[in-house]
Amino acid sequence: MSSEPPPASTSTEELEADLSAATISKKQLNKEARKAAKAAKAEKAGKVEKSQAEEVDPFAANYGDVPVEEIQSKVISGRSWIDIGDLDEAAAGSSVLIRGSAQAFRPVSKKMAFVVLRQSMSTVQCVLVASADHGVSTQMVRFATSLSKESILDVEGIVSIPKEPLKATTQQVEIQVRKVYCINRAVPVLPINLEDAARSEAEFEKAEQTGEKWVRVLQDTRLNYRAIDLRTPANQAIFRIQFQVENKFREYLSSKDFIGIHSPKLISGSSEGGAAVFKLQYNGQPACLAQSPQLYKQMSICGGFGRVFEVGPVFRAENSNTHRHLCEFIGLDAEMEIKEHYFEVCDIIDGLFVAIFKHLNENCQKELETINRQYPFEPLKYLEKTLKLTYAEGIQMLKDAGTEIEPMGDLNTEAEKKLGRLVKEKYGTEFFILYRYPLAVRPFYTMPCYDDPAYSNSFDVFIRGEEIISGAQRVHTPELLRKSAIECGIDASTISSYIESFSYGAPPHGGFGVGLERVVMLFCALNNIRKTSLFPRDPQRLTP
Repeated sequence: MSSEPPPASTSTEELEADLSAATISKKQLNKEARKAAKAAKAEKAGKVEKSQAEEVDPFAANYGDVPVEEIQSKVISGRSWIDIGDLDEAAAGSSVLIRGSAQAFRPVSKKMAFVVLRQSMSTVQCVLVASADHGVSTQMVRFATSLSKESILDVEGIVSIPKEPLKATTQQVEIQVRKVYCINRAVPVLPINLEDAARSEAEFEKAEQTGEKWVRVLQDTRLNYRAIDLRTPANQAIFRIQFQVENKFREYLSSKDFIGIHSPKLISGSSEGGAAVFKLQYNGQPACLAQSPQLYKQMSICGGFGRVFEVGPVFRAENSNTHRHLCEFIGLDAEMEIKEHYFEVCDIIDGLFVAIFKHLNENCQKELETINRQYPFEPLKYLEKTLKLTYAEGIQMLKDAGTEIEPMGDLNTEAEKKLGRLVKEKYGTEFFILYRYPLAVRPFYTMPCYDDPAYSNSFDVFIRGEEIISGAQRVHTPELLRKSAIECGIDASTISSYIESFSYGAPPHGGFGVGLERVVMLFCALNNIRKTSLFPRDPQRLTP
């Protein structure tokens, strides 16, 4: 019986080769499988993503960015916006439309978020809760919280009363949001943080003690980005106080038969004497910016107006980099006929400023409290009848306290402050008049005293130890006026029309001037006049 030959034997090398090929084949298969699985997963994810993208939000019309063409005065819709500051419990349950800046966002979940809106000094909390019943989607919540701080928003919703008092907003109601539209987006990262800019020194000190690190917004940085800095509650309050001072100035003087005037600010010669003027060319002629409306106030008196006042810009080219000097400020000026004595002018000042102080304390409590939170200060002390002291009496008080002052010189800043402290201690007032100054330290148009020509019928008024008002009886005779101008180094030919106006019959008169910014600074005990100037102009700053 025949048998088959035994199978040929396989070499070790052939077996290893076959095994290797099988392994490679398996690896390739696994690789391709993984690749296919990955592709399938990606395809599935893409379909889901596409499905989500294509998903239509049934409430999409209730939110979004408003195209610019829609707010280019395209239509008058008849809608009515409510001021945030007017929202109170009486509005509970009503539907309102408000507009404000997005001050803060607080997402709670995908379906809920809080947005704080600010308008001027008022803030309100807006609540977004996803609900089909209220037309609010998760997409709306996501849209609202994606916006940048300080963006301008329109919000429609229902006013509600929260269960607990709100600490972070001025208004003690909430808005249950139904619609939210972005009118204008702010840049994602602002150059300064409004929360940092609004903090008090006490808050910074407390943070340092607890190890928190907050950013201090320094003065120059604030002024560089003033449009943002002005939004802080304190700044909003400061300029509302400033408006009230100006408004009361006009109101009080109007009630005393003063007439408001507007004098030129481009003049041919110095109005105060000295070299501190901004010089320029006026159609080929040398000119300067007015250091005060002084000359024209007096010429108005010569014109028969009797009593005049002006509110307007004043320019001083002084290189004074101090806490209380500006190169441009708002002057509150007044001039009036006097019958017998320049104290008639002092009496007007007395009544005017006591009225201003009372008005601020009685009618601006909200603003003063707001300023006080960031810049704490003690209320100004003043008397119903303003204290008057002679310059000599002031000098003697300083001497008695150990401060030597040149009796015929002017008071320097430190002497003024010390005198203010002494007067407060002795008389209980931080507002007083110092009169009968040495003639040498007063402007050329100041009337000398009848009994001693080394002194003058002039005065300064002080708040918290700093001078805010300068005034006097004026020279109303052309000969003496021309002589005084020349002695003060003024070219009389540049003010010839001013001097000549007193040749036509001029009544005795006097007046005063005060810087608006300085009044506000000192009433609120602020440490720098730049805080009370909207866009300050000092020796180093011409922008913004």
